[in-house]
This record gives sequence, structure tokens and C-alpha cells, in this order.
Amino acid sequence: MLLRLALSTARPSGLLLGKSSQAFLKSKPSLNIVRNYARHPVRNTRNPVAVEQPRAPTLKEKLMAPPSANAYSMGKGAVAGAAVVGLGALCYYGVGMGKHTSIADNAIMWPQYVKERIQSSYAFFGGSCILTAASAAAVFRSPRLLSLASRGGLLWTFASLALVVGSGALTRSMQYEPGLGPKHLAWALHCAILGGVIAPLCFLGGPIMTRAALYTGGIVGGLSTIAACAPNDKFLYMGGPLAIGLGVVFASSLASMWLPPTTVIGAGLASMSLYGGLVLFSGFLLYDTQRLVRKAEVYPQYAVAPFDPINASMSIYMDVLNIFIRIATILGGNRRK
Repeated sequence: MLLRLALSTARPSGLLLGKSSQAFLKSKPSLNIVRNYARHPVRNTRNPVAVEQPRAPTLKEKLMAPPSANAYSMGKGAVAGAAVVGLGALCYYGVGMGKHTSIADNAIMWPQYVKERIQSSYAFFGGSCILTAASAAAVFRSPRLLSLASRGGLLWTFASLALVVGSGALTRSMQYEPGLGPKHLAWALHCAILGGVIAPLCFLGGPIMTRAALYTGGIVGGLSTIAACAPNDKFLYMGGPLAIGLGVVFASSLASMWLPPTTVIGAGLASMSLYGGLVLFSGFLLYDTQRLVRKAEVYPQYAVAPFDPINASMSIYMDVLNIFIRIATILGGNRRK
């Protein structure tokens, strides 16, 4: 009797022991949670640690940061907008919708000496382009002259600028005389110096230079047609704004020498000098074309000093040269991309 009672009391305890062991075995996966918890720092709910917020970049860091992919998009948009405006003006004035008489209308009543003045001015303009191209090709084929023209640095930049400005001022200061004279020699020297300065552009290659010349010819032809079809004094009031824009573009070109285009501010200055200069000198071409025609019309026929076609052509020549340089630079940059 006692044995049965002992056996009956022992069985339930054995069952309980088996169940507890199974429960313990089943609880083993929870050890991984404990281990993972022990590996990480315990959060202190009483004294929470303050998380340091990221510091906002300063203005200098923003300006010196690498430029975005759309750094030149604003300049490209300005050029595209100017092209649309120019095309609209060409269509508007080309169909004769202007209210005032244009240069093309006045050309019918021009005396012969006015036509000769304009023809001689554009003849010197064509001669300037030929002399500059020949000088650039000659310098590019001479290793010694090319190394001198390609020399960088602040000193060489200001030296070349002084040569260009000085030779141009010397040419303008001389009195024009028919036939070959000192003014013609100074004019040829000025064109040769400009050719030597732009000779490093030949590194872009013949195809790009040819395309740039064709694009420049198309732009110059279109703008000249607008100036001829528009009222004869339509663009003569643009002198003040164009002078201000020239100062901005010149300052941007100088500042880009110290700030490379690999930064935000450098890319902005380069875009202003490149695309802003393209729009600016296109406006200068409209202004200088109408100014040349006006000067040929009103200059006295029997004056002490004769009409100077060299001085009249130099402004248009410099406008076209600046347009060509910027188009070649843009095409060269697109090829590198």
C-alpha cells in the first residue's frame, strides 16, 4: 500500500521534470536575443545622450564646393533665349513690320560715296579676318612662338592684353590716308598680334575650328541682316547697357583666372564669361553695325580728315572675333564631355 502510494506520487513528479526540461530546451533560442542585447550599448533612459546635429556648410564652403551637373544651364538658357529673340526680330523686321525706315530702305537713296565707305569698311573687316587666321596658323606651326603664346600665368596674361590694347589704340590714333601708309602697317600688326594670341585655340583641331567659323558666319550674317532690316537707329541706344555688360564680362574673365571652374563660384564666372560674353558681343555687333552705317551717312564728304574705314571696321572685327572664340571654346568643351 505504501509502495503504491510512493509510485503514484513519484510519477507526477517525473512528468513535471520532463516538461520542465522540454521547456528549457525550447527557451534556448532566446539566448541569442540576450547575446545581441549584451553586444550593444544599453540605453540610458534616465540620462539620454544628446545626438550631435550635422553642421550646416558655410558660405565659403558652398562657393568652393564642386559644381553641379547643371552649372552652365543658366548660361545655355540665356543663349537659347537670345537666339529665339533674334530669330523673332529677324522675322519681324524681315517682312517689313517696322514702323520706321530701315537701313535697307535708305540704301536706295545713298549717294555713291556712302556706298564706297561701307564697302571699304567691310573690305578691311574681311582683310582683318584673313590676316588674323594667317597669323594664328603661322604661330601654331612655330614651336617657339607657340610655346610663348601658350604660356600661362598672370604676367603673360597682362602682357598679351597690353599688346592687344596698345596696338589697337595705336592704329586708331593714326590718321587714315588712301593708299598704303603707316596706319595700314599698324592695322596689320594689330591683326597679327591677335592671331598670335588666339593661336592656342588651334589645339582644338581643324574640324572644331571649321565648325566654329561656320557657326560664327551664320550668327554674323543673321545679326547683320537684323541690323539692316531694323529701323536705322533701333540699336544705337544700347551703348550704355552694353558698356556695363562689358565691364561685368571682363571682370568675370579676370576673376576666373584665380577661381578654377571646378568650384561653384568658378563655374558661375566661367559661364558668365563664356555664354554671357556670347550674348553681349552679339548685341555689340548690332550696335556697331548701325553705328558704322550712321557714321558713313553723316560724315562730311569734304572734311579735313577723310573717312576712316579701318577704324570703322575694327569694332565689328573685334565683335566677330570674340563671338568666334566663345563658340570654339563651347564646341571644344562639348567634345571633351
